[in-house]
Amino acid sequence: MDYENVGAADFGRSLKGIGLNILTRDVEGLAAFLSDVFGMQAYRVSGDFAIMTYGAQVFQIHGDHTYHSHPLPSLLPETGPRGGGVEFRLYDTDPDAAWARAEAHSHESVGLQAPMNKPHGTRECVILCENGYAWLPSRPLSVEESAAVGKDRGRLSDSA
Repeated sequence: MDYENVGAADFGRSLKGIGLNILTRDVEGLAAFLSDVFGMQAYRVSGDFAIMTYGAQVFQIHGDHTYHSHPLPSLLPETGPRGGGVEFRLYDTDPDAAWARAEAHSHESVGLQAPMNKPHGTRECVILCENGYAWLPSRPLSVEESAAVGKDRGRLSDSA
């Protein structure tokens, strides 16, 4: 699909399965953050709306003001972060590279947890965007990394 030129009705009819729509005060800023840090593609970016792709996944970003007749904005805080409790897991993004890009860019993001190997089989980090949403880029651990996590975990429980 040509996301740069598709009409709203055709785009809407094309959506299938489960959808993700992120509300934000700054569509252009969030689209730039997602593109710069996680390598996502942004289409039709305006102050109102953006189509985003992450691999084969498609989702949308809408400005708060576009939801003028929708009940959801009445639940959003006027100021401060709004994404508490929401995490977006990006299973096909190297966490070390994303962490480095987040540190290098001027986006108002916060690194909450540096990249680390987890016992559930992934290497991941946590980056909080300006809106307060937690973005977790991750990749699968190698067999050797998984074995090392198991050894480290055993040592920690032995010392407790």
